[in-house]
Amino acid sequence: MNIIVCIKQVPDTTEVKLDPVTGTLIREGVPSIINPDDKAGLEAALRIKEQNGARVTVVSMGPMQADVALREALAMGADEAYLISDRAFGGADTWATSYTIAAAIRTLDYDLIIAGRQAIDGDTAQVGPQIAQHLGLPQVSYVEAVERVEAGSLVLRRQFEDRYHIVEVATPCVITVLSELNKPRYMSVSGVMDAYREKTVNVLTLAQLESVIDKGNIGLGGSPTRVKQSFTKQPKAKGEKYEVDADEAVRLIVEWLEARHII
Repeated sequence: MNIIVCIKQVPDTTEVKLDPVTGTLIREGVPSIINPDDKAGLEAALRIKEQNGARVTVVSMGPMQADVALREALAMGADEAYLISDRAFGGADTWATSYTIAAAIRTLDYDLIIAGRQAIDGDTAQVGPQIAQHLGLPQVSYVEAVERVEAGSLVLRRQFEDRYHIVEVATPCVITVLSELNKPRYMSVSGVMDAYREKTVNVLTLAQLESVIDKGNIGLGGSPTRVKQSFTKQPKAKGEKYEVDADEAVRLIVEWLEARHII
């Protein structure tokens, strides 16, 4: 089985800040990590590799510094890595991003494509399903457990509100997974050494993908959406504390709700 895992290098959002004037992310001094949902997808692929036999390839789209995230994936146990990077791909929205990644995947062998449900720097949950659409593959989203890997199919547990679905899907297919799926392993010392000394991150540029790409669908020019404004979550205002008996507390609560036309 050939498994492709799509990963994204993202800023650690616990430390992210926004420029108050431009509304854009301030990335300087902010550490980058592998997106948590994607890392769970990588761990799922590595477990399938160990239990059933597979070749795991990681694919990422981004600037050259994403090489670090891909080498972390190699150090965890992935067999091969590809970085889709070119100035022409810059400024892409989810549509153009998924189109470009799907084009690159077309040049590779795959039976299963795994992506995280969503990235913590965007939270759209669109790229994985769009990749499936571009490739014409069946997809299962919100996967919280891989129940079984069978010949030509997967049996998955899909999160659904307060319950779950058990879904069987034929391969090749795309699945998007939750970070709750598993606890990703740490890199091994020998894995880190191999990732930097023995293994190579293959860079795919526009020139190398030109035969499978329509230039009208890539980068900023191929993006039908634009971000109007970004902002961080604002802290709540300081509350008021009342030391009163139960009857007075009820009266105050009812007044508060009435003043806001909630009741």
